[in-house]
Amino acid sequence: MMITTKGRNALKVMIDLARHEGEGFISLSDIAERQNESLKYLETSAKQLSAAGFVVSARGKQGGYKLARRAEEYTVAEILQSGEGSLAPVSCLENGGCENAEKCQTLPLFKELDEVIMNFLNSKTLKDLIK
Repeated sequence: MMITTKGRNALKVMIDLARHEGEGFISLSDIAERQNESLKYLETSAKQLSAAGFVVSARGKQGGYKLARRAEEYTVAEILQSGEGSLAPVSCLENGGCENAEKCQTLPLFKELDEVIMNFLNSKTLKDLIK
């Protein structure tokens, strides 16, 4: 498993919003500047986060984004999944497996790895990342 730019940018947007929680709506251009990221890439991430219900958006001069919930209510796993989709370490763990699952000698290892990864990512909240 490799976390791509989509997942990292989703996390960066959420971390920035959490750090500025209580300041109202935060513009993506401000986030892009603070995070040294392309506004265009962050727009894609913000759209995915909005579709997942993780952020609330407002248009206009005072518009931007803010968290839909408190920072401690988001796990790192769910944020990364909003950008990445699956976090499975191998493709055969996605979409019900493969036709060789019953005979596969590596599948138990990768199932265990997936469980370790998900337990770790689910144990971390957005609030943990801003401490």
